[in-house]
Amino acid sequence: MNDLDEALTRLARAPVPELDGLEARVLAQIATPRATQAGLGIGAIMVAALAIGMIGAGFPASPSAAASISPLGANSPFAPSTLLVGAQ
Repeated sequence: MNDLDEALTRLARAPVPELDGLEARVLAQIATPRATQAGLGIGAIMVAALAIGMIGAGFPASPSAAASISPLGANSPFAPSTLLVGAQ
């Protein structure tokens, strides 16, 4: 409890910030154009995504056998019993 009392005492003794013209200063900061700091990060992400896409498109996909999907067949790979047991 003493820590809270000490913190409140320090807060009470702290100087009051200057509030005159605060709204004008905030609006002036909003109105000024920002530097392109965020633009560099977004550009780097876009270049990395493009490079990953081009590299991924360069590798041929390995062919895989398609599973026969028959809802009434005896060997259905999507049947609940097959999915729960894990055997096909």
